[in-house]
Amino acid sequence: MNKKIFVTQPFLPDLEEFTPYLEQIWQNKQLTNNGPFHRELEQALCDYLNVEHLSLFSNGTIALVTALQALRITGEVITTPYSFVATAHSLLWNKLQPVFADIEEDGYNIDPDRIEEAITDKTSAIMPVHVYGRPCAVERIQNIADKHGLKVIYDAAHAFGVQHRGQSLLSHGDMSALSFHATKVFNTFEGGCIISKDAETKQRVDFLKNFGFADEVTVTAPGINGKMSEINAAFGLLQLKHIDNVLDERRAIEAKYRTALNGIAGIRIIDAPADTVENGSYFPILVDTNYPLSRDALYEALKAKDIYARRYFYPLITDFPMYRDLPSAGRDNLPIATRIADSVISLPLYPTLANEDVARVIEVIADNAIRS
Repeated sequence: MNKKIFVTQPFLPDLEEFTPYLEQIWQNKQLTNNGPFHRELEQALCDYLNVEHLSLFSNGTIALVTALQALRITGEVITTPYSFVATAHSLLWNKLQPVFADIEEDGYNIDPDRIEEAITDKTSAIMPVHVYGRPCAVERIQNIADKHGLKVIYDAAHAFGVQHRGQSLLSHGDMSALSFHATKVFNTFEGGCIISKDAETKQRVDFLKNFGFADEVTVTAPGINGKMSEINAAFGLLQLKHIDNVLDERRAIEAKYRTALNGIAGIRIIDAPADTVENGSYFPILVDTNYPLSRDALYEALKAKDIYARRYFYPLITDFPMYRDLPSAGRDNLPIATRIADSVISLPLYPTLANEDVARVIEVIADNAIRS
């Protein structure tokens, strides 16, 4: 019987490494509310990610919701249909109208040309996603935003540690929101953060994530409870000690897939972005009509061998009931996103994935191509 291989598994250091952190939390008797580990992790992440203003959150979705609140976004927000539903859900939670624009032909990110076509007098912001940690066309998006007086909030859930053209990818836009969910490259069990451009904006974010409290008797805004606990922050500090090795191991697995699968007819691997140091978040392949099996048939063939890949992102956000009746949600408006969503499979990728398990994944894909 085969060992089950899942699309992702969290990196877990030895339990003994976590014990001193737990003992310190018990000794401090402070479990939340900006405790010492929370403060230490914020600074450590600023240093590692090369950013100045970072606010920790209980999860990435609450970070997105709060980012929109902090920038006082109204009306319409242009975003992508090719993402996890939290991207668009954060807009609905703020009573904003999502406007969906198609993605690029040679990638997975929102197309700047389609953004510009979607702008109306009600548009106040753009929410692009660095899908799979691959950089959006950040310069072009910023030029569009500047031209039309729009805010840019990046859903950077996948983009931890990504370097683009010699600087942190998180330095772009008015804000970036990250996820530290257990499935991410860097995780705090559950968690997330917002990167702000200046200290004043970070202060507003920090008020909003703590019910709007400025001090014990002053509430400045209708905030939410988005604080990260000391347990989560402590685990993040431990994860950060291992993150460089984790990234190296992810990139090595990605390289093995790329080498082995390049040249198989019907399996398309989009080239790595130029001038970018990626983080090995995901390894998507596209299954086209030149491959003997359909995408879904290959997905089932992998599952039959106890390999649990994921059709990520399928369905499109715009296929779900709360979005599909929006004027921008029609598939004729989103032909490229539709085609990629119907052909994508994300292969298993995590730092403890054994070489023999990588070989099993490759074997299923290659064998089905050979049997054609």
